[in-house]
Amino acid sequence: MAMLTVQDLHVYYGNVHALKGLSLDVGEGEIVSLLGANGAGKSTTLRTISGLLRPRQGEMRFTGTLLNPLPAHRIVDMGISHAPEGRRVFTTLTVQENLNMGAYSRDDKLGIEESRQRVFRLFPRLEERQKQIAGTLSGGEQQMLAIGRALMSRPRILMLDEPSLGLAPMLVRAIFDTIREINEQGVTILLVEQNARAALRLADRAYVLETGQIALSGTASELLRSERVRKAYLGEA
Repeated sequence: MAMLTVQDLHVYYGNVHALKGLSLDVGEGEIVSLLGANGAGKSTTLRTISGLLRPRQGEMRFTGTLLNPLPAHRIVDMGISHAPEGRRVFTTLTVQENLNMGAYSRDDKLGIEESRQRVFRLFPRLEERQKQIAGTLSGGEQQMLAIGRALMSRPRILMLDEPSLGLAPMLVRAIFDTIREINEQGVTILLVEQNARAALRLADRAYVLETGQIALSGTASELLRSERVRKAYLGEA
């Protein structure tokens, strides 16, 4: 059984039908990527799974438990964490205070410190900057902080929304290397990413969204070989 299953999901923004019967699944230990153009429904999918949006139809289950009625904080407690598009760090708080916010629902002080040290091992730059105000960090450092904050809740599934957005190529490689390391440490990854080539090199499987529906799905290697994907998302003639 998949760790996360989404079945026939319909989500609206007012009268706009954003997700139109979307179904997907994520197995434990996988890296699964969602690809597609702007407005395809990728971020909406993550926001719905995390409880920030409510579906009008369909269901979402995590290890068999129905997510639909749960508030967002309960979904985090169950083991699903979301690093949103645009980083959304608390710009007036320090790096350490931002990380503490990621552990807001925990009261195990030793465990929280272990999680913080784990984040610092993944992102040594954050340890160097832990007393620095987050709003003064570079874009790459803020992305590290957004991922680190999401890890502070000890997720079983980490959902990442456009982690490479606006970053220099060298930083993109570093972020993707760290995502792989997080996965190798036992965290399942659901990745939204416009850099289709980098995402498919990292992922085990992928779904291609078009106008709120799954247009293609398969293993990453299958999609890299797909002429449709190469033309539409990899810039190949």
